[in-house]
Amino acid sequence: MIQVVLAQPRGFCAGVERAIEIVERALEKFGPPIYVRHEIVHNRHVVDDLRRRGAIFVEQVEDVPTGGITVFSAHGVAKRVEEIARQRHLPVIDATCPLVAKVHAEGRRYVAQGREVILVGHAGHAEVEGTIGQIPGRVHLVQTAAGVAPLEVTDPARLAYITQTTLSVDDTRSIIAALTERFPEIVGPDVRDICYATQDRQQAVHDLAKSVDLILVVGSKNSSNSNRLREIGCELGKPSYLIDDAAALDASWFDGVGRVGLTAGASAPETLVQGVIARLRHFGEITVSTLSGVVEDVKFKFPAEIH
Repeated sequence: MIQVVLAQPRGFCAGVERAIEIVERALEKFGPPIYVRHEIVHNRHVVDDLRRRGAIFVEQVEDVPTGGITVFSAHGVAKRVEEIARQRHLPVIDATCPLVAKVHAEGRRYVAQGREVILVGHAGHAEVEGTIGQIPGRVHLVQTAAGVAPLEVTDPARLAYITQTTLSVDDTRSIIAALTERFPEIVGPDVRDICYATQDRQQAVHDLAKSVDLILVVGSKNSSNSNRLREIGCELGKPSYLIDDAAALDASWFDGVGRVGLTAGASAPETLVQGVIARLRHFGEITVSTLSGVVEDVKFKFPAEIH
């Protein structure tokens, strides 16, 4: 008998739900094809489903044909991308998560105050590239606490930091501590830039780890927040696996395991979680319960173009 304990909350956050629905509404209103710059969210199943329905995913707006309805992904884009779309007169619907847009605004506000900006985040991530490209002037990227020491800044008294929204809360606190130790006059938002959904899901893994033997995280390999959930499980001493879907399950993982914690990253649909539960039944008898936790009721407004 395996006891499966579901995390609460898990899966889609409000920003992801909004982004996916923007593409769905655009397909319904304008008809296919709809062009999406970058994966709308980092989940292969979501992207493949939208592709089947007529969404075409491109990495550059230059790849969108003249007049093509263009959606910017939830991760946000650089000003340069917005400008190219304007120059090409592309009809754009912006699905940037409002919490990511808030970080962009903070960065610009700090620059307007005459401060250099340090961005805490992962190099190469779509959100980080978009954020750097939204802030005028130089932005220093820091990925770890050890990366603080080599920083070369113009004026240590005129610094500010912002953070990627999908980071590990614990790791980010340690980086912020290193920044404030080296630059005592730096200003920034503590960990408030890490979105509520990321923090809620990370706390749920902390709670899961107290009562399970193993943790499964449903999410894609390129999903930052999903990777953080798996890492947190490992840091808490529990074998933890990031899986795309039920097909990735390995029966050997469950030898001698009595309680399995199951969660999903913010870009993973609940259907994948239910698929994992169904697959686990093939390994033997299971029971399913849900951990008590935060019930999220956040809703974001939709762009005027699809009302």
